[in-house]
Amino acid sequence: MDDNKKVFYRNQAEGLIKKLELHKMKGYYCDTSAQAKEKILELIGEGKKTVAYGGSMTIDDMGVKDLIVKRGHDLIVRENAHTKEEIKELKTRVINSDTFLMSTNAITLSGELINVDGRGNRVCYLIYGPEQVIVVCGMNKVVTDIEEGINRVKNFASPPNTVRLKKETPCAKLGRCGNCVDDTICCQTVITRVSMVPGRIKVILVGEELGY
Repeated sequence: MDDNKKVFYRNQAEGLIKKLELHKMKGYYCDTSAQAKEKILELIGEGKKTVAYGGSMTIDDMGVKDLIVKRGHDLIVRENAHTKEEIKELKTRVINSDTFLMSTNAITLSGELINVDGRGNRVCYLIYGPEQVIVVCGMNKVVTDIEEGINRVKNFASPPNTVRLKKETPCAKLGRCGNCVDDTICCQTVITRVSMVPGRIKVILVGEELGY
């Protein structure tokens, strides 16, 4: 990435952080994902904490989960739950966790988070439950408004995700939204305007292109 774009990202993030503050969310900016990993660990805090996460290519690609375990925290590994009983126990642990990690599908210049889910097992914990939610967002996900954000999810984020998940949806085959119903991963659309609990949602903006 050239220096001009780095300056642009910093300047854009500065304005975004101010908007997030108005919406009772905390905003931070990191030039790199390496810096973002350290910020995540700082926000998780000292002592053994329970940490959960939602499905996110950003979180996976950063390699932060291994660091969380190395720091002695209790990482709730959702992939380990298979039976109905295990999944039920997992939900109980996640909703009561100290920190929930996730990314966002888009963020508007006004500081609104836009997320589209299938089962809603990611956005539900953004809305309610864990003590704090840390949202990691590459600056490639910044959009002008909600309409542009939803368009970004449907036509630029969901198609590669459906390919990754081996779905037989129109977007997996055509590379654009087909407004499908069968086997869709676009079931729940959540717009987060304000954090009801001030400071509960913390958004780390990263000056890199991360995730879908």
